[in-house]
Amino acid sequence: MADQVDNGIFVGGGGPDYGQAQVLRPDYANRHGLIAGATGTGKTVTLQILAESFSALGVPVVLSDVKGDLSGLAQAGSPDFKLHQPFMDRAATINFTDYAYRAFPVTFWDLFGEQGHPIRTTVAEMGPLLLSRLLELSEAQEGVMNIAFRVADEEGWALLDLKDLQALLVWVGENRKTLSLRYGNVSTASIGAIQRRLLVLEGQGGTAFFGEPALELDDLFLTDAAGAGRINILAADKLMQSPRLYATFLLWLLSELFETLPEVGDPDKPKLVFFFDEAHLLFEDAPKALVDKVEQVARLIRSKGVGVYFITQNPADVPEDILGQLGNRVQHALRAFTAKDRRDLRQAAENYRDNPDFDIEDAIREVGVGEAVTSLLERKGIPGIAQRTLIRPPSSQLGPIEPSTRAALMGQSPVAGKYETLQDRESAYEILQKRAAEAAKEAEEAEAAEEQAEAAEREYRAGRRYTGGGVSRSSSRPARQRRSSSRSDSIGTTFAKSFARQLGTRTGRAVVRGVLGGLFRGR
Repeated sequence: MADQVDNGIFVGGGGPDYGQAQVLRPDYANRHGLIAGATGTGKTVTLQILAESFSALGVPVVLSDVKGDLSGLAQAGSPDFKLHQPFMDRAATINFTDYAYRAFPVTFWDLFGEQGHPIRTTVAEMGPLLLSRLLELSEAQEGVMNIAFRVADEEGWALLDLKDLQALLVWVGENRKTLSLRYGNVSTASIGAIQRRLLVLEGQGGTAFFGEPALELDDLFLTDAAGAGRINILAADKLMQSPRLYATFLLWLLSELFETLPEVGDPDKPKLVFFFDEAHLLFEDAPKALVDKVEQVARLIRSKGVGVYFITQNPADVPEDILGQLGNRVQHALRAFTAKDRRDLRQAAENYRDNPDFDIEDAIREVGVGEAVTSLLERKGIPGIAQRTLIRPPSSQLGPIEPSTRAALMGQSPVAGKYETLQDRESAYEILQKRAAEAAKEAEEAEAAEEQAEAAEREYRAGRRYTGGGVSRSSSRPARQRRSSSRSDSIGTTFAKSFARQLGTRTGRAVVRGVLGGLFRGR
């Protein structure tokens, strides 16, 4: 057993008496995996023991802590724990002779900066596709978003946070006629809809997610002094209140890893393992373009040394094209209370290599808490025969750690102080604000010049009134008609010029001060 554990990741014991070691091979760990099962069947503990095992092999891990209890990875289990004896009994049953309590190096992250180091990205790095997914935009609105990003690229305007994007959209709206001729229709209705969605995102805490300093991916690949991979835990209990933000963030992170990491082929062990808990949130109401992107990432990122493991209640939550990429599988119990449940159970059983010793569908229905039907890749990447497996107990603490312990670990973290202070360098918002201020100043100067010209003209006309140079004493009717006509024309012309001048001046000032100035003054 010890040799088998040393050569791989010991998941648990299978076979009739649970004495056959079920081992996940490190060289096939980047072929991805699935952890599925109903609520309360042991998925979180399986995730915990896999994270422990990868860390012990020197492989960094990224996972989300949805329920808040995976922080226990940072602290060793205790003989005083109420499940100590059941854990020891289970270790003896599955012949896990090397079982011992230990802690693992952990880095805590939190989009809101409350239970971990702040983790941010910029609007530009998120990109129009994922941002449109996050805002649930229609096709037309997504088109406007793409135009806005294109304009920002051409003008050299950095898009760092939400106020940059909001200012850019105002500018696009004001110049929509010109942009429509070049890129296609830009409607004020679409811009207004996007702005409203951005307000909703702000209310959900999205403002904290966008900005600088942005996350450096290298900080996810750290190890401790002993060579153990650091386990990066994202606090997601609060984040789960905004499920679309949660799913989009994790997809962005996965996409960034895919686009940044070099090709490594088939390494002896992964460079990083990524656990995506509550994976069904990624695919609910997702447009085809997004699902295609996830499939592309899942298909190709393994050659960059990254393993992706989806955790969800039912395998049917994952699209079939992506499900087919998941080679290592741990299926906890599924309950079949309805006809749909029975269909899903049957479909889940069909994804496993048959075992002549038992019916897989019955086994998935009958396995108890902490037990699962497993299928782990064997030599040459062949799916292993399905086995009823008793999952090994965790070495770290089962359950959350104290807030004081979390705070102490954050203070000792290798990234402590790096992301805590928000930076706000010059970007689209500041550039457009400066332009608006300059335009307002120019408008005021032009207005002042026009008012001075008007005053001078009035003084000149008043002076001419008393010179008598323009008065004729002729009493003939034609002369009076001509004089009356001439004077009428002079008054009409003067009024028209004055009205047009004032209208142009006030309208220009209203546009500059009201539309642009109002936006920035509100900030």
